[in-house]
Amino acid sequence: MTDQSHATSTTTAVFALLRAKHGVTRERVMAIMPAEIRATVQLYLDGKIREWYSREDGRGGVFLLNTRDVEEARSIMESLPLAKENMLDHEYIPVGPLMPLRLLMGASQPSSSSAAP
Repeated sequence: MTDQSHATSTTTAVFALLRAKHGVTRERVMAIMPAEIRATVQLYLDGKIREWYSREDGRGGVFLLNTRDVEEARSIMESLPLAKENMLDHEYIPVGPLMPLRLLMGASQPSSSSAAP
């Protein structure tokens, strides 16, 4: 992508990809899992987590967070028990509206701030 495409993007959510670090055993994870589940459900109930999934390889999870920047997403995910125990590697991917859809709307659409009342 070009720098121009990034300039017009609007982050609407952040994916957090979590993977157990090399050498972390299932037994160690399972000892913390009850607290992890409670904390994760609370974040969902608080509206911080929109969706979450298990990785098919059993080594972590994928979360879609209701946040507009990676720093807030990082803060949310690092508050969880497994992260506090340094058991996970994290990757964060900010996402927004599919850019090619703007082409369907025409090259120059008025912004909401310049629209007439």
